[in-house]
Amino acid sequence: MLRINDQIAIQEWELSEQFTRSQGPGGQNVNKVETAVELRFEAERSPHLAPPVKARLKRLAGRRWTQDGAVLIRAEETRSQARNRELARERLAELIRQALVAPRKRIPTRPTLGSQRRRLAAKTQRGEVKAARGRIRDAEDSA
Repeated sequence: MLRINDQIAIQEWELSEQFTRSQGPGGQNVNKVETAVELRFEAERSPHLAPPVKARLKRLAGRRWTQDGAVLIRAEETRSQARNRELARERLAELIRQALVAPRKRIPTRPTLGSQRRRLAAKTQRGEVKAARGRIRDAEDSA
């Protein structure tokens, strides 16, 4: 069981782990021992997460969200399989904790009078710069 917070705990049937050989340096250990962990959490079928939390989790997971509604987390930082398992579970728990926090609704505010005046002054100055880009005429040409 993976504890997320006081109210939510993910059951073991929702998690599955697969071990593969890790990439990168590590000597003979890399070629012999399967230390990399791929943790799969069946988020879409989880009864412990509310639909809005699942939607936020899907957005946060990005490429780690599969088409069948699972979150895949791969950990291969250490040479220890047990430590990689812990890291993958910690990452999943942190991802779910982030999804539990509902974003605050934005309250639109009116622009201040000073900001309106600064914006209009900047627009006026920019218009003058663009107007000055025209063809230069001599006093003799216009006569």
